[in-house]
Amino acid sequence: MLRRLVLTAVALVALALSPGARAQEPLTVFAAASLTDAMRDLGAQWRARGNPAPRLSFAASSALARQIEQGAPADIFMSADERWMDYVQERNLIVNATRVSLLGNNLVLIAPADSTAQVTLAHGTDLVALLGRNGRIATGDPAHVPVGRYAQAALEWMGQWQAINPRLARADNVRAALLLVERGEAPFGIVYATDAAASRGVRVVATFPAESHTPITYPFAITRRAENNQAARAFFAFITSAEAAPTWRRFGFTLRH
Repeated sequence: MLRRLVLTAVALVALALSPGARAQEPLTVFAAASLTDAMRDLGAQWRARGNPAPRLSFAASSALARQIEQGAPADIFMSADERWMDYVQERNLIVNATRVSLLGNNLVLIAPADSTAQVTLAHGTDLVALLGRNGRIATGDPAHVPVGRYAQAALEWMGQWQAINPRLARADNVRAALLLVERGEAPFGIVYATDAAASRGVRVVATFPAESHTPITYPFAITRRAENNQAARAFFAFITSAEAAPTWRRFGFTLRH
């Protein structure tokens, strides 16, 4: 009897670990924080078609990439810049052939919704003067958050980085930076245009010139863990399809293909 129970338990574990069984599990999608609203909408559309709702995990691309490196069970990775997708690709953690940079975005300077500030972003614009004595500019930490890296590049282009660097409020992701401005804890912030559009608590003061930073792109890929997961491939095909394009546009993203 004991031998039979052991053999039965082993068989059940093997079944649970099989590719077919895993395909029935809800997908786990790791996505950059700036994709939150659009991906929740697309996830709801997927569920409405009779599919299991994907499990969506949002954070800074850097944090997600490192979690994947440490073995986190992500099936799809959606980064807010090429650097962190390169990071996981160099470690053989994604299916290279699936990598696609589908979306684009813009970088904007925001202020609380009731602010009357007016700014022209150009070479030599004195942003420090706008901050007052104790004001800070909220953005992602340039050391590891994509929006912060774009912000640093734009500020360097303006000739303002050295002056602004000590006055940054360094957030863990773009949504955290947005929240600091919404609450009035920072008089200005540098975020993506899509995040600004998602908030009633801020307004766009100005858009950084395209030449002030490298293009903002969003590479997506299926992870090695899900290489043979047909459900992951089906959902990936959906979010990168022409059918999903209107949703991406509705949330303010530009399509690069």
